[in-house]
Amino acid sequence: MNYIITGGTGFIGTHLANLIKEQDENAQVWNLDIVDPEKLDHMTDLKEIEEYTTIKQWKSPVKDGERRKSTFVYCDVRKPIENLPFTPTPDDIIFNFAAVHRTPGHPDHAYFETNIRGAENVCAFAEKHGIKKIVFTSSIAPYGAAEELKEETTLPTPNTPYGISKLVAEKIHTIWQAKNEKERQLTIVRPGVVFGKGENGNFTRLYWAIKGHKFAYPGRKDTIKACIYVKELVRFMLYRLENHDEGVELYNCCFEPAYTIQHIVESMKKVTGLTSAVLDIPNWVIMPAATVIGALGAPMGICPARVKKLQISTNICGKKLKNSGYQFKWTFEEALNDWFEDNDRLYLK
Repeated sequence: MNYIITGGTGFIGTHLANLIKEQDENAQVWNLDIVDPEKLDHMTDLKEIEEYTTIKQWKSPVKDGERRKSTFVYCDVRKPIENLPFTPTPDDIIFNFAAVHRTPGHPDHAYFETNIRGAENVCAFAEKHGIKKIVFTSSIAPYGAAEELKEETTLPTPNTPYGISKLVAEKIHTIWQAKNEKERQLTIVRPGVVFGKGENGNFTRLYWAIKGHKFAYPGRKDTIKACIYVKELVRFMLYRLENHDEGVELYNCCFEPAYTIQHIVESMKKVTGLTSAVLDIPNWVIMPAATVIGALGAPMGICPARVKKLQISTNICGKKLKNSGYQFKWTFEEALNDWFEDNDRLYLK
């Protein structure tokens, strides 16, 4: 059998490949992506990296001196998937991670082109080769931005192109499963903020902002930010594959209960030894300042849209995951500490 990871060069895909090979060193793990990890991991020029990946200040999810655990195959999921260097079998498992996901940051059409066409082409590939198991990484974006608690049964009301595209992609995968519902297994995960080595996202920016005395609570300290450690997320994916025979499963993936931004900041400081004081800036001050900074080119990613995003809770309920039988390996602080260890206890990136 083959483990097929679309978008496997990325953060989550890399950690999944590591876990699969850790559990079975002989496993055939294929990374179908448009970004060659060998080329990327040897780049040093930040401008060249950004042009290649669209990610500013990219950091590798691979530890120094280690090699990636999957075999790269160039594949653009926006096109039909064919001419692969291996023979797909009905026993294969597909992990569909390929997506345009950073928001804001891309033109609207880019989210639909990759996330919707990609879902169509991945499901067509599974259909063609009789593959019965797909794990699809969606997002909490289909819920829409609102303070209310969101459970898996909450009506999705996406209000961004990214969220809309992800919800449509979920439906495409669900239709694939329904065509042979007694044999096909679909697991959809909606992770909160995923953090860990190579994240290149919210937690990494938060750490360096605190370290550089450049972070302040943007108008409030009690904003809820549902999150999950990347190694925990991929462990949960493999757990559900072993404990899910057929049908469609949908899981919010986050610690339960979700943490406030203040809890996250204080835990991050405690684990990494930071002593920086974090101020609370009133909203009437921070929004005009973000507008001015955004007009200057948004250094450190500061702009009104990102500040507003920080102010809105991602209040996601993780009770279904908590009650699924899966046992978390790390507490929140332990997860941060493990990430810190992955960086030789020097920093978080």
